[in-house]
Amino acid sequence: MPEAIGKLQLKSSFKATQTIKPLYTGGKVAISPDENLLITTIGDSIEVTDLQNGKKVLHLSGDSELITTFAITPDGNYIVTSSRSLVVKIWDFKTGQIKKSFKAHEAPIIVMDIDPTSSLVATGSADSTVKVWDIEGGFCTHNFRGHGGIISALKFHLENNRWTLVSGADDCNIRIWDLQERKCIAVLKSHVSVIRGLDMSNDGRFLISGSRDKVVNVWDFDKKILLKTFPIFETIETLGVLQLHTTIKNMEEDFELFYTGGDKGIIRIWDIKTGKLIQTQEPEKNTKHVISDIIYLRKSNILTAITSNQSILFYQITSGLKRVKQIVGYNEEVIDLTYVGKDETHLAIATNTEQINLYNIKIWSIDVDNENSDDSQVNCLGVCIGHTAAIGTVAFSKKSLKFCLTGSQDRTIKYWDLSHLDRSRSDENFRPKVLYTNKAHDKDINSIAVAPNDKIFATGSQDKSVKIWSVNDGKLLGTCSGHKRGVWSVQFSPVDQTIVTSSGDKTIKIWSTTNFSCLKTFEGHTNTVLKASFLTYGTQLISCGSDGLLKLWTIKSNECITTLDNHTEKIWALTVRKDENVVASGGADSLINLWEDCTVEEMEKRVREEEEQILKEQNLANYLLKKDYQNAITLAMSLNQPFRLLNLFTEILDNRAEDISITGSESIDKIIATLSKEDIEKMLQYIRDWNTNAKHFRTAQTMLHAILKTYSSNELLEINGIKE
Repeated sequence: MPEAIGKLQLKSSFKATQTIKPLYTGGKVAISPDENLLITTIGDSIEVTDLQNGKKVLHLSGDSELITTFAITPDGNYIVTSSRSLVVKIWDFKTGQIKKSFKAHEAPIIVMDIDPTSSLVATGSADSTVKVWDIEGGFCTHNFRGHGGIISALKFHLENNRWTLVSGADDCNIRIWDLQERKCIAVLKSHVSVIRGLDMSNDGRFLISGSRDKVVNVWDFDKKILLKTFPIFETIETLGVLQLHTTIKNMEEDFELFYTGGDKGIIRIWDIKTGKLIQTQEPEKNTKHVISDIIYLRKSNILTAITSNQSILFYQITSGLKRVKQIVGYNEEVIDLTYVGKDETHLAIATNTEQINLYNIKIWSIDVDNENSDDSQVNCLGVCIGHTAAIGTVAFSKKSLKFCLTGSQDRTIKYWDLSHLDRSRSDENFRPKVLYTNKAHDKDINSIAVAPNDKIFATGSQDKSVKIWSVNDGKLLGTCSGHKRGVWSVQFSPVDQTIVTSSGDKTIKIWSTTNFSCLKTFEGHTNTVLKASFLTYGTQLISCGSDGLLKLWTIKSNECITTLDNHTEKIWALTVRKDENVVASGGADSLINLWEDCTVEEMEKRVREEEEQILKEQNLANYLLKKDYQNAITLAMSLNQPFRLLNLFTEILDNRAEDISITGSESIDKIIATLSKEDIEKMLQYIRDWNTNAKHFRTAQTMLHAILKTYSSNELLEINGIKE
C-alpha cells in the first residue's frame, strides 16, 4: 500500500465544476456577423455561445412553445424569433431584451430572411403567405399571397435601389415579388418537389434554386427564364453561392461557385456556369446524417454544416473541405463514459446513438480536430465478431493489451486474444481469436471487471448473481449471491481482494473474492443503483442511480458522507480519474458533469468560519459589557442569535430610562429606523417566535410597535413573506 495512505485524507465534498448541457436540440442555427457567436435553438429557447471558449453568452427564454425559426440581422443588433405560438419577437441582441412582440401569421412560420440593410424581415408560413415586417417598428409592410403550399425558402435581393423578394414553397413554384409595386412579377416553374434553397449570384444576374427533386436550376433573374438545370443526385436541403475569388484547393481558375448539402450528408461545391463538381467533402466515417442547413462564414472561408443528429461541423474551404471543428449539440441519453488519452485530457462518451463522441475537457463541448495531435487519431485496430445478441459490456486486461472480455445478451462471456494486435496501424479486417466461450448466466450480462493482477475477473447479471472466474482458462471460481434484483455493475478494489457491486434492489455490496461472502451492504439510494466505484485507495465508494443522485460513502463506517445532485434523470455513467480528484457522470438527461474534490477547500472554509464566529462572539460579549447596544444588536442579527437579542431588548425595557423612546433607548430606535428590508424580515420572524411565549410578549409587542411606528404600510408590503 502506498505511503500516502498513512496520511490518507478521506473525501467529504465534491462540486460540479464543468457541465456539458444540450446546446442544440434541432431546428435553426445561426452565427453572428462577426463569426464569434453561435446561436442555437433549445426547445422553446435560444442559446448564444462563444465559439472560442464554449461559454454561454446569452439565453433568450421562450414562451413554452417550440421555436420554429429565427434570424439575426446583418448588423448584429437584433434577433427575430418565431414559435408555434404564432408570436414573433424582436430581441435586442446585445441586452437580450424584447423590443417588439406580435402575432404574424395564422400558422407557424417556417422560414425567415432579413434584408442586407437590417431594416426588413420576411416571414414565410405554413398558411402559404409571405409577409414583410419593419424591424424597428414591428409592423407589417407587405402581405403576399399566391403560393399553394407551405413556404419553404426566402431570399431578399436589392439591386439598383430595387427591392425584390424571392420565395419558394412545397407547391414546387418560385415567386418573385416586387416590394415597390407590392405584387408578384414572375412565377418560375421547373422543379417537381419542394424548394429548399435560394440564392443570388454575386453580380445579381442569376438566381440559383435547389429542390428535393435532386436538381439545381440557374435562372436569368432579369428575363425570368430558366438557363440551366444541373442534376445533383441527392435530395437538396440547402444551397448557397460562394463569394468571388474564393480560393479552392487544387483549382487554378477563378470560377463562380455554389455549394449544396442534403441527404448524402456531405458538402459539395459546384461551378455555376457548367455545373461541374469542383470539390467534395470526404465522407465522415461511421456516420449517417442529413445536412439540413449550411452557414457560409465569409471572413474565415468556412462552411458550417448543421446535421440531422444535432451536430455542427465546420469545414475549411481553402483546405479541401477539411473538418476543423465540431460541436455536438445534443448527446441524447448518455450510456457510458471514460477518460482517454495519456494525461486523461479527453472524455469518450457513449450515447444511445451509433457514434462515440470524444470531448477535449479543456475546451469542453467544442472538439477541435488537429491532425498533428496524437489524441485526434482514433483508428479501428480490429473487430471482434462472435456473439449472437447485443453486447452489453467489455473489459480489457489491466497490465497490458493482452486480451479483452465481452458479455452479451446471449448470456455468454468470450475471451478474445489481443496479443497479435498491431497498434501502429488501422486494420478493420483483423479478427481477434476467441480462446474460450462460457455460458455464464441465465439472463443478460450487464458488467465485467478484470482484477488489477489480470488473474481473475467478475461478471454481474440480471439473474441477480455475481460470478468470479479464472482469466487463464475461464473456470468458475465462485458465485456471490445476495442481491434481490439484477446486478448492474461490478468493480475490483485497487488494494484489497474485494469487489463492489450495485443492483436494482437499491443496494451496494462489497464481496470477498476469496470466500465469495458479502462483507458490507450500503443502503441509501431510493431507486436502482446503476454504478459504483472505489475511491481514496479503496477506502471509499461513489455510486450513482436511477434516482438521479451520486452518493459518496465511507466503507469503514458504512456512512453516506455526501449526496451530489446536478442531474434530473437516471445516471447511467460514472468514471473516476486516475488521481481520484475528479469524477465524471452522465445520464438520461443528456448532462455530463465533472465533479471536483473540494474536501480541503471546505475544511479550510469551515476553519475560517469557526474562527470568525469565535471572534464575533467575543466582540458581542464586549459590546454588551460596554452597553454598546447599537453594535451589539447589529452583530447579534448577523450572527442570527434571536435569544441574545431578546435578552438585550428585555433588559433595556426593564431599565427604561427614556419615556419618549419607543423601545426604551433612543439609540435603539435609530437602529430600528435604519434596518434593511432583509433585517426587517428577520426581525419580524424573531418577534413572531417571541410572541408565542407569554414571558416574552411584552418585548415582542414593543418591538413590533417600534417597527410599525417607524415604517409605512407600503414599505412593509415590499418585504418578502409579509402577507404570510
